[in-house]
Amino acid sequence: MAKIIITCAVTGGAHTPSMSDALPITPGEIADQAIAAAEAGASILHLHARVPETGQPTGDPAVFAQFLPVIRQRTDAVVNLTTGGSATMKLDDRLAAAARFKPEMCSLNMGSINFSFHGAGRRIETWKHPWEKDYVLGSDDFIFRNTFRDIDRIMATMRESGTRFEHECYDVGHLYNLAHFVEEGAVRPPFFIQMIFGILGGIGPDLENLMFMKGTADRLFGRDAFQWSVLAAGRHQMPFLTQAALMGGHVRVGLEDSLFIERGRMAVSNAQQVEKIVRILREMGHEPATPAEAREMLALKGADRVEF
Repeated sequence: MAKIIITCAVTGGAHTPSMSDALPITPGEIADQAIAAAEAGASILHLHARVPETGQPTGDPAVFAQFLPVIRQRTDAVVNLTTGGSATMKLDDRLAAAARFKPEMCSLNMGSINFSFHGAGRRIETWKHPWEKDYVLGSDDFIFRNTFRDIDRIMATMRESGTRFEHECYDVGHLYNLAHFVEEGAVRPPFFIQMIFGILGGIGPDLENLMFMKGTADRLFGRDAFQWSVLAAGRHQMPFLTQAALMGGHVRVGLEDSLFIERGRMAVSNAQQVEKIVRILREMGHEPATPAEAREMLALKGADRVEF
């Protein structure tokens, strides 16, 4: 594959303001970093929102409305809105922005998992906001819920708008969950599988696991039915993405997934991570896919059919 889709996950819902000054919090910061990431080579922008004053994850469409039109005006990148939000949100809150703005893509977790990042709190000595400490250290008790009924509801809500999904698979069982919806006719090719490694509660970041996940997907769906991408959490990000690209996969970077640019050095922006993976891909003879090429590969409806 000559062209690789680069997704940039700009802020997420797990990392908190005390963990990195580079993490975008306000609508202006999210817009600026998303646009810079697109200019650096990202063709898909995966977006969450934050309460501007505190940095808490929020599903409030009014906050999304402060940065989505800016991003659309200043870049042609595909906008991919979260339906995951954070593990503390109810489904209605997680789904509200996607249902309101009808983007080209949404993320969709393909099952329920334990989802913990409490270890990241051990290195924080001073917290910027009162909510952060309990949220981070208490994540060892988080279950991210997405039952079959939840997944079906998200798909049904977005179906009429023509929105397609980034099917997030945190473990091999999630591929089988996706296969169930394919068999039911709820998911049609070409679909986009995001294989996720290194989250505490999901499959580990081992090369054997990457090969097993890809082989399982090939066996379940056939190689021509789907496009696949990989993200890896924290320090595993760049090495694992390099392995995925060598196997013909697409890649996802961003401060949602890792706050670092290399071991022991924190990233200064999302764009810095995009620039690094672009350099790695080019050394291997690949080029970043343009937004138009990503839309063609993923059979997306086009930016003219969103509602922001």
